[in-house]
Amino acid sequence: MPRTLPQLIDGQWQTSQARELIEVTDPTNQEVIALAPKATAEEIEAAVAGAQKAFLAWREVPVSERARLMLRYQHLLKEHHDELAEILAEETGKTFADAKGDVWRGIEVAEHAANIASLMMGETVENVAREIDTASWIQPLGVCVGITPFNFPAMIPLWMFPLAIACGNSFILKP
Repeated sequence: MPRTLPQLIDGQWQTSQARELIEVTDPTNQEVIALAPKATAEEIEAAVAGAQKAFLAWREVPVSERARLMLRYQHLLKEHHDELAEILAEETGKTFADAKGDVWRGIEVAEHAANIASLMMGETVENVAREIDTASWIQPLGVCVGITPFNFPAMIPLWMFPLAIACGNSFILKP
């Protein structure tokens, strides 16, 4: 019997209370390899509340520390590149080479997120008009959400959450 996938909510893996499950099949033979719960309204509210709580603390972390976290993250992605590609190939039916490319294109964005410090700089312009100076600040927004397609399960999420998190936001991923 395939296993039911847990949900990560507020930093904890949890068994969903959902009654509806989505079959995750191996497209090469249609074998059910896992069951994904359709989150309940209460679970979604808990995820949002947890992300809001995390945001309040995370936005205060200095940008240089967030950048170092992204460096460690991209290192882990590279270290487990083949393992991630194998999982991805099984779940999508992609060739191993294509799956590796999906993961690698996401790793490139995680690397970009490691350079977030320079991207978070604001700007000032003196004398934009007579006796008028301007200034801009780049600040975290809050809780961000990404809903991603099934056919690029590594690349598209990795295009979203590393940059959002590096900028000081929290993130809810709904693949």
